[in-house]
Amino acid sequence: MKTLKDIKPGQRTVVTRLHGEGPVKRRIMDMGITKGTEILVRKVAPLGDPMELNVRGYELSVRKGDAEMIEVQ
Repeated sequence: MKTLKDIKPGQRTVVTRLHGEGPVKRRIMDMGITKGTEILVRKVAPLGDPMELNVRGYELSVRKGDAEMIEVQ
């Protein structure tokens, strides 16, 4: 299983599944990250947390723990 955390800066990917449950999953979906969404990983902080993403035309920062719950192609 490949997650968003495994994607390198400059690469694009598509969300295939969201893991997690309840409020955590809802928060990820509220940020616009849903199945089929294309994501561009813009930058990753030196220690890997957070990741800066481009989702649906806007900038978004995601913690490493949240990125592990986003399964991608």
